[in-house]
Amino acid sequence: MKYNYTEIEKKWQDRWETEGVFRATEDHSKPKFYGLVEFPYPSGAGMHVGHIKAYSGLEVISRKRRMQGYNVLFPIGFDAFGLPTENSAIKYNTHPRILTDRNIEKFTAQLKRVGFSFDWSRVVDTTEEGYYKWTQWIFRRMFDEGLVFRAKTLVNYCPHCKVVLSNEDSQGGKCDICHNDIVQKSKDVWYLRITEYADKLLQGLDKVDYLPNIKLQQENWIGRSEGAFANFQISGQDDFLRIYTTRPDTMFGVTFMVIAPEHPIIEKYRDSIANIAELDAYKEECAKKTEFERTQLGKDKTGVRIDGLRVINPANGKEIPVYISDYVMMGYGTGAIMAVPAHDERDYDFAKKFGIDIIEVIRGGNIAEAAYTGDGEMVNSDFLDGITTKAEAISKMIEFLSAKGIGERGVQFKMKDWAFNRQRYWGEPIPIIHCPKCGMVGVRYEELPLRLPDMENFAPGEGGESPLAKIDSFVNCTCPKCGGAAKRETDTMPQWAGSSWYFLRYIDPKNTEAFASKEALDYWLPIDWYNGGMEHVTRHLIYSRFWHHFLYDIGQVPVDEPYAKRTAQGLILGPDGDKMSKSKGNVVDPNDVVDEYGADVLRVYILFMGDYASAAPWNESSMKGCKRFLERVAGLTDLVKGTGETEAITSLFHKTVKKVTGDIEEMKFNTAIAAMMTLINGIYEHGSLTKDELGVFVRLLCPFAPHLCEEMWEALGNKTLCAVAQWPTWDEAKTVDSTVEIAVQICGKLKGTIRIAADADKDAAIAAAKADEKIAAQLEGKTLVKEIYVPGKIVNFVAR
Repeated sequence: MKYNYTEIEKKWQDRWETEGVFRATEDHSKPKFYGLVEFPYPSGAGMHVGHIKAYSGLEVISRKRRMQGYNVLFPIGFDAFGLPTENSAIKYNTHPRILTDRNIEKFTAQLKRVGFSFDWSRVVDTTEEGYYKWTQWIFRRMFDEGLVFRAKTLVNYCPHCKVVLSNEDSQGGKCDICHNDIVQKSKDVWYLRITEYADKLLQGLDKVDYLPNIKLQQENWIGRSEGAFANFQISGQDDFLRIYTTRPDTMFGVTFMVIAPEHPIIEKYRDSIANIAELDAYKEECAKKTEFERTQLGKDKTGVRIDGLRVINPANGKEIPVYISDYVMMGYGTGAIMAVPAHDERDYDFAKKFGIDIIEVIRGGNIAEAAYTGDGEMVNSDFLDGITTKAEAISKMIEFLSAKGIGERGVQFKMKDWAFNRQRYWGEPIPIIHCPKCGMVGVRYEELPLRLPDMENFAPGEGGESPLAKIDSFVNCTCPKCGGAAKRETDTMPQWAGSSWYFLRYIDPKNTEAFASKEALDYWLPIDWYNGGMEHVTRHLIYSRFWHHFLYDIGQVPVDEPYAKRTAQGLILGPDGDKMSKSKGNVVDPNDVVDEYGADVLRVYILFMGDYASAAPWNESSMKGCKRFLERVAGLTDLVKGTGETEAITSLFHKTVKKVTGDIEEMKFNTAIAAMMTLINGIYEHGSLTKDELGVFVRLLCPFAPHLCEEMWEALGNKTLCAVAQWPTWDEAKTVDSTVEIAVQICGKLKGTIRIAADADKDAAIAAAKADEKIAAQLEGKTLVKEIYVPGKIVNFVAR
């Protein structure tokens, strides 16, 4: 058979669709497999080969599961709300609905052309009303349960996108969307209390099978720390400043305190602060800086000493000064820190700059030169002196604080509550009404979805006001509680909202009464295997786990953790070894590859190019090698002779089936393909294979190169699809070679090799070695002193 991909690929794609072979069934008596990939954001640029790699891993596993008799749910959808589409819509003066539909159509065509076995009957689109009704429903339930609140705060604001961003969306002081600098701005912000679930999110990691580095990133992002809260009394006042510290053992070394420039204590004692104008000016300067700029460790230390406000160190009763500095943030901890310059580098630099005392409390360094941050014996610390273990010193200090009623053991998290609103058009409307009498009231559940109104002018307003605020008919409404005049919330949800629960909608996408039926949820959850990019293992993965834990707590889902297993794929780099980008001109379009080589070559190459979890550069010559491999596979039809097994290659066949089966489960796709290449070399070397053996090979390769394999399966006389044929099995006994090659030595020097039966005893091995012409000639005329046989390895003759 000739490998003619232009003729066969469309043929089999059409048949798969006609027969609905990839649709998950309602037969809940079968074992199930739910494989999930991260659904794409449908941009106008279309897909790149990185998308293909992202989906190819679970594509192979899902196809294998079907062949093993599982009821497989392998869905796809589109995460389509958000700034990129809206910015494009503004740029091209086209409504985002039109752009979204156009982009989804383009992505769908590309995915189908590669032959992915997605269940196309379950496609979800986060911008569709029937979908975001349930996004709003979940938000409303969170609002009812007290997990939603609104607060005025300094926020990360992107002047270019005219939108408020969460800390997660503005890392490094840059907007995650346009990559321009962000600024600080005071605004009303909606928050989700994700911190209420911090412990549950950490504990849940013990129940799941995630890659170690994924677990570690989640743990670091949540950032749980154990320490103590302590109250520093304000001198001359019946009041105190409260701090949190992970090192209460160093409290005897506290020589000053630093509070955030925005700390409310400043306003409270404003009239008694002599240099209030200086504090106000400093605070104004801080407002111009991003959080990233304020908290950089290496930056110059700045601050102002508060003239008129001092506090008492609770450990030793000494009065210490209080400073304001930009590196302390109100959103972190209590907005106040105790400073131990002898044992903290930032505090040390600050103390040196402002001439503050530095007191050593842990022996081990030279504080005249630098802060000592290691462990050691406690000194200058009263009742802690002489203690050499940090844990003991911390425990004793907490006991001291608790006994005096000025502190207690505590826990803090690095993760902050989730800023959950955008002042943009293309997003889910927040279903809240503002009533002057009743306050914030949720839109009635029966009135969901709160529809996004159609707008011609959807550009954001100056100053960060939502475009929806311009529509009086949307804004003005009646209060669901009192019936009085009220106004709708005009902010929309962030793009993360729709992706925080999409995996649940796949389970029952047409349901109008619930986001999914209880029966379907009970059957399909948890997701057996979730694969995606490492860039999403903190934000998206944590957000979606949070939403799912909440739904579990209110009895809406049967399991607390949504994903039983989470893996990740590596990047595909450009041919130049750099990350693909349009500006570098190194992006590879999968359509171009399919045009030139066919979908199966693309599929095989992407999984053969290296370790699936690692980055690898695109290589055109390797692509050609994969094409030659599939051409040789097609040529196997010309070598078929008879049925049953061919003795010479039986062991190689069984070894290959075993290896490919195992490698797929470990995502070692490159070595699985390499094993099939080795097998085909063995077949060609032998010169023939049976019809049954070709059937085994075709089924083994089918998850990787399904179009060619379907064509060959049909040529073998099969009426059903290879996609649902039984996965090959192996006989363990036949994976052991019947013969082995062993070395023959004379007086310890290698003289040749012989092939003997794998179970040959010493007599048989010695006889075979003596019968070898080359060895016999070298033994002729010599006296044999000793004959040695190491089973399966060597024969050694000692002769003279």
